[in-house]
Amino acid sequence: MNRILFSILGVVGICLFSVLGVKKETSKQSYEFKKVEDAVLASGSLLRLTDYESENITPRPVDVWLPENYSEHQKYKVLYMHDGQNLFDSTTTWNKREWKVDEWLTKLTSEEKMNDIIVVGIHNIPKLRWQDLFPEKAFEYMPDQVRDSLLEAGREAKLNLDFRGDEYLKFIVKELKPQIDAQFSTQKDENYVAGSSMGGLMSMYAMVEYPDVFKGAGCLSTHWVGALPTNPNPFPEAIFKYMEDNLTEAEGNKFYFDYGDKTLDKYYPKFAPRVDAIFKAKGYSEDNFKNLYFEGTKHSEESWNKRLDQPFTFLFGKP
Repeated sequence: MNRILFSILGVVGICLFSVLGVKKETSKQSYEFKKVEDAVLASGSLLRLTDYESENITPRPVDVWLPENYSEHQKYKVLYMHDGQNLFDSTTTWNKREWKVDEWLTKLTSEEKMNDIIVVGIHNIPKLRWQDLFPEKAFEYMPDQVRDSLLEAGREAKLNLDFRGDEYLKFIVKELKPQIDAQFSTQKDENYVAGSSMGGLMSMYAMVEYPDVFKGAGCLSTHWVGALPTNPNPFPEAIFKYMEDNLTEAEGNKFYFDYGDKTLDKYYPKFAPRVDAIFKAKGYSEDNFKNLYFEGTKHSEESWNKRLDQPFTFLFGKP
């Protein structure tokens, strides 16, 4: 048993890693987002706070993308995205690939398919990515013996078991969002969240934990496996039971999921019927829930950027 649990935990970090100046005072600290002058963008401006100090998680860079015609006289919806260093500029990413967020938003707004939005990109810290993005309360839905054996195997392997999913969300909701609302021209009650793989799991988790804060989630290639795709694997069932108990009834919030069938995505199609059933039982319909299959696509930025119009128009499309 412990050999299986070790294989689930031991390589998970390696497997899942790969994936205008503004300044205002707050009562506690002053944060300054500085324009990234050499950012290669389709349009708009990229601002960065290099080390965003937090009481909840390890400090990290946070980016803010503003649309080309950003104006203080207009209020904008805000999309919070995980893995922020991979969103805008492939010249600075580890694999020279990007989501092309700015390209898609420029195209969709120019075609009048959606209005301008602000995007906040929260950088990951590779060695902490799994711990930060795992839906922490799902552990409570594992049988006690399985959970205890899993954690014991991790301790024996000297792995970092300091899961911070709840703290990561507190950082976004309690620390980051107030700063974004204070420094930029936002619609304070129009917040959305998106990511891929573990970031897809965390986006789902954010919506379930804070349904009054976030109105929509874009979850691409959601990593329902939870860790490494081994058999047996206690993570998927724990995640689904958490969702069954905590997902609110459909009341206007939107969930977008998708998956492919190549590389790591090949493990996801079998979970689609379970995800569909959970949302159907809560009263969701095609108006506020999608779970799309993209045949022949991989677990990569290249695959995600080819279909990014789908979550954007679903979450932000004009009526």
